[in-house]
Amino acid sequence: MQRNSNFTSGRILAPLLRFALPVLGALILQAMYGAVDLLVVGRFGAPADVSAVSTGSQLMHTITTVITGLSMGTTVLLGQNIGSGDQRRCGDIIGGAICLFAMLGAVLTLLVPLTARQLCALMQAPVEAFNQSVLYVVICAAGSLFIVAYNVLGSVFRGMGDSRTPLLAVGIACAVNIAGDLLFVAGFGMAAAGAALATVLAQGVSVALCLLVIRRRGMPFPFERSNIRPHREILKRTVLLGAPIALQDLLVSISFLVLLAIVNGLGVIASAGMGVSEKLCAFIMLVPSAFSQSLSAFVAQNIGAARPDRARRAMLWGMLSSFLLGCIMAWAAFFHGDVLGGIFSRDAEVVAAGWDYLRAYAIDTLLVSFLFCFIGYFNGCGNTTFVMVQGLVGAFGVRIPVSWLMSRIEPVSLFRIGLATPCSTVVQICLCAAFFAWTLRREHRFAARAVE
Repeated sequence: MQRNSNFTSGRILAPLLRFALPVLGALILQAMYGAVDLLVVGRFGAPADVSAVSTGSQLMHTITTVITGLSMGTTVLLGQNIGSGDQRRCGDIIGGAICLFAMLGAVLTLLVPLTARQLCALMQAPVEAFNQSVLYVVICAAGSLFIVAYNVLGSVFRGMGDSRTPLLAVGIACAVNIAGDLLFVAGFGMAAAGAALATVLAQGVSVALCLLVIRRRGMPFPFERSNIRPHREILKRTVLLGAPIALQDLLVSISFLVLLAIVNGLGVIASAGMGVSEKLCAFIMLVPSAFSQSLSAFVAQNIGAARPDRARRAMLWGMLSSFLLGCIMAWAAFFHGDVLGGIFSRDAEVVAAGWDYLRAYAIDTLLVSFLFCFIGYFNGCGNTTFVMVQGLVGAFGVRIPVSWLMSRIEPVSLFRIGLATPCSTVVQICLCAAFFAWTLRREHRFAARAVE
């Protein structure tokens, strides 16, 4: 079993790939939660059921991205302390994270079910699918503690340089989710509610497995029950690092929810078609997402070890590797989106609508290879406020306005609406490149002053 890995010496590409591949595997399996839900519901339900799972899962994805963003503060802080050799403080970082995220999980468990109808109304969920969408959100929200716990445990393992344990846990949980979908949806005919129940059950299993691994093998540094308390300094640092990422992820997800609401207004076929394409996009975007998460941990350790040159080289290797794999994903999405869409729906109109939207995402697949690696690098450096700013500019300065304008052009095309996403990515890459150049110049000025 992989324990904590030190990324501060030796080769760069091989260790980065060895770390990123299990992260990619875990992301693929995690994305299969929603994909299997949609697949089974699409095979055994009506377009309204597909639309309900699409809307409900997008809402829950928004909540999950906030948790993931905030937990990134734990990954970065833990990685930097491992890189600097401060093993003693690592136990306090994990203990503080447990306190912080336990409170967050309790709040979400109470708040989201109470506001589920209002949230689905804001999403303009089609009338035929409204009640199913609400029920999907309520059931998933009841398992918020599992969602929070899984993401926190994943952030801890990644910060320690361990990407295999989350892969093992989510792999077994994915099998549970598939079995649950077949039982509740295909067997009992519970449609969207059955898909939500299977997802919650699977996440609970994933958390239990992670805790079992920790109990059996322990931590690679001192950790006791006394560490589990709200350490003020550590909580402050975790929030300062994670909150900008969480806020950016929330608002970016909201921008996609606005885009979905625009498409929902076009009818249930367009809504279901976008739901199918979004599930496919979740898989297509996994390669750059895996490199982004891996670079955050890799860079954090090297920044902690005062090796910024090594951190920059890792970013460049990540961009090259991600782009090469992204070319394959883009080709499949652009030229064979109908085949991919047919996996999730038997309705020819839904598949055609999904492929139309997916072609725009194929373009974005090439661009995010650079953007996501920039983001992973800046997160690892602790420049999370800039990550938030560039994300907000892309979401609200480009994606929402462009998608709204495209929805006004007759005849309405999901491809044109989808072009809002690559347009925002281009702007964000330009911002990241400019900020990277500025930080490099500042580093050189400081080095020159130190020599003088």
